[in-house]
Amino acid sequence: MARPEINRSGEMDVFTRVVEQGGFSAAARVCRMTPSAVSKLVARLEARLGARLVNRSTRAFQLTPEGCAFYERATRILADIEDAERNAGAGEQPAGRIRLNASASYATHILAPILPDFLERYPGVTLDLAQTDEIVDLLAERTDVGVRAGPLKSSSLVARKLGDTAMMIVAAPSYLARFGEPKTIEDLAGHHRLGFCYVRSVDGWPFKKGSETVVVPVAGRVQASDGEALRHLALGGGGLARLAAFTVRDDIAAGRLAPVLEPLDPGDREAFHAIHIGQGGPLPSRVRALLDFLAERGKVE
Repeated sequence: MARPEINRSGEMDVFTRVVEQGGFSAAARVCRMTPSAVSKLVARLEARLGARLVNRSTRAFQLTPEGCAFYERATRILADIEDAERNAGAGEQPAGRIRLNASASYATHILAPILPDFLERYPGVTLDLAQTDEIVDLLAERTDVGVRAGPLKSSSLVARKLGDTAMMIVAAPSYLARFGEPKTIEDLAGHHRLGFCYVRSVDGWPFKKGSETVVVPVAGRVQASDGEALRHLALGGGGLARLAAFTVRDDIAAGRLAPVLEPLDPGDREAFHAIHIGQGGPLPSRVRALLDFLAERGKVE
């Protein structure tokens, strides 16, 4: 008896819509199917794979670990199919939507000046740019590429280094005129220290003290969720801020900010990476084009 034909790409497409729309009913509207048909299709897919992909209830929709893994592979396969079909008819020119996540500082000082050139180079590409300094789940946020600062934890993410930058403590001349310039670690007790409102790899400001490095807690009255907010607070005279050098060089050159406590700088640097999901598998041409462009033009120093 002949086996019935299985439309694997069609099943993957419906399943990814279920994940991205957050449920069967919403996916059914997008796919122009009934919720019952979508539910049965996913059930057949699970039976064929021998694994539960979705935990169902009347109030919640949740992917299982197997479902997360299958969704990741399915989206890559569907993107490859889309690329293959496009390339067969239109050459190798990348096209399609890219979802990019980056810190506000990187987006403002590095991306903003160069993205127009990227979009001119690849007129078929559209870009969704989300800004946050916090680490996001690329899979959950349906993000193609993320740019992250700081050390990377071991994971299934693939990283391409974009350089590293020195860290600097800066303040506005108006703030220093009012509160004085700190010269020692002990002087910081009398100053407003602007910090981040989320956990970072080093929870405080490191300083060189003899042959050791000591970390001073950030105990200011204001905390912010991204480096650009801290930079603007510092520019307004709100206090001292420890920021990436590439974000404040122009402000220092223009006299809007001044570096402080430079003799106590421990010399640490913050690395930047472009990351994406997958271990060595093929990438959609649009994603590969963006990664290559960032490696060429998006370096951090």
